[in-house]
Amino acid sequence: MKTKPNIRMNKNHALIIFLRSSFLIYFYVFLCISAYPQQHVPADSLYQYLVIAAKNNPWVLQKFYEYKAALQKAPQAGSMPDPELNTGVFIQPMELVDGKQVADLRLMQMFPWFGTLRAAKDEMSLMAKAKFESFRDAKQEVFLEVRRTWTDLQKVRKEIQTSEQNLEILHTIERLTLIKFKASPIGGSSNAAQGGSTSANNSQNNTANPQGMQTMKGDLSNQSPGNVNPASSLMQPNSMGSSQGSSGLVDLYRVQIETAELENTIALLKSQLTTITARFNTYLNRPPLSVVHIPEKMIPDSISLSLLLVSDSMLLHNPMLGMLQYEQQSLDARKKMVTRMGYPMLGLGVNYSVINKTEMSTSSMNGRDMIMPMATVTLPIFRNKYTAMKTETELLKSANKENYQSASNALQNDYYEAVQLFKDGERRMALYDRQSDLAGKTLELMLKSFSTSGTPLTDILRIRQQTLDYELKKIEAIADYNTAIAWLQRLMADSSVQEN
Repeated sequence: MKTKPNIRMNKNHALIIFLRSSFLIYFYVFLCISAYPQQHVPADSLYQYLVIAAKNNPWVLQKFYEYKAALQKAPQAGSMPDPELNTGVFIQPMELVDGKQVADLRLMQMFPWFGTLRAAKDEMSLMAKAKFESFRDAKQEVFLEVRRTWTDLQKVRKEIQTSEQNLEILHTIERLTLIKFKASPIGGSSNAAQGGSTSANNSQNNTANPQGMQTMKGDLSNQSPGNVNPASSLMQPNSMGSSQGSSGLVDLYRVQIETAELENTIALLKSQLTTITARFNTYLNRPPLSVVHIPEKMIPDSISLSLLLVSDSMLLHNPMLGMLQYEQQSLDARKKMVTRMGYPMLGLGVNYSVINKTEMSTSSMNGRDMIMPMATVTLPIFRNKYTAMKTETELLKSANKENYQSASNALQNDYYEAVQLFKDGERRMALYDRQSDLAGKTLELMLKSFSTSGTPLTDILRIRQQTLDYELKKIEAIADYNTAIAWLQRLMADSSVQEN
């Protein structure tokens, strides 16, 4: 008898342990599933910034609230007209044969022609769908601006990094130039000392041998004036030393000029980076100086569809064309509504008369209230307004048709411009990648030759400038290529983003 409760307690304890362990396992699996997307989508990626822009951008929110407001028009247009209640009270009861009439109540409900309310509701529903397409178009436009600004941020940051690397190259050239300048003879001091000792020896020899003096004079007198340069033999080493010193100083100044210009360019790029960051944050409706995390590498994006499929997808899924199509359908529904509004409206109601008894009547109807069913019909005999409404609808349909064709032509034009930018960026990326690699190898070889032999500094600076130009053009080509892809995604209303 005492072992049964213990067995029951052991079973309950085992069940509690099993449930607890199962709950922990499910909770752990849930945490793993929740953490899985965060490992693949960084917190500061372009995808996250697009999500923030879609949620916080004021223009997108404006279009969204306009769509929500348009949804409320369909119940309004599809509702029946409000019934009318008329009340009349007699200040002095009106004498009747069978009583005294005290008040008169009338309730009337008008019914539009069959299908009028349905057509009006369809019109408002289609206009709400057009507002939704306008909201999608605004969101895609903001996405395009965010992608463009994101690309500009990457471009300027990469240009700053490239310019800083070239600035280090200039500092290296400056150090090498300074070393060569210090190593070269300045003012011909060593040559002057050698020339002084040589002249002293010659003077001693001339005093010891006067005939040698006469011989030298005779030789000088036999030379022509144009060929005689008395100071050439003594001053030539000094002039060579001074020219070498001034040449090294000019090279040093030239490198410092190039360095100052590049430093100014870097400062300008950093100022542009601040401005572009502020513009990027405005699209996200954040403070202008909020930190924007940009990837270290600038990688060309990729497009999932071929260019021909982009053209077909653009005509099928572009929100601007979708908005115009819904507007055209809403105008068709309006035409039906206007046509039915020209038909008569039927009204049904009831009239209730409050009657009190009178002492002079002995009729069984004395003091009995009266109920009278009523019916009314409108007579739309003034047809001008209905004809004008139909004409207005037809003209609006024609205008919408032309607007659709104009928008389609504009999209086609944008498509070919985007394709041109895409192909041009692809071609320039390959070109400047090769050119930049060759120029960098040439600059490396010339720097080694400059430190060991006498390679002119002008050639080095020219190759250095070519290397910088090719690298900047390569960055610009990648930016144009990514911008073209963002433009194509905008045309075909594609919100997908490749993480980089």
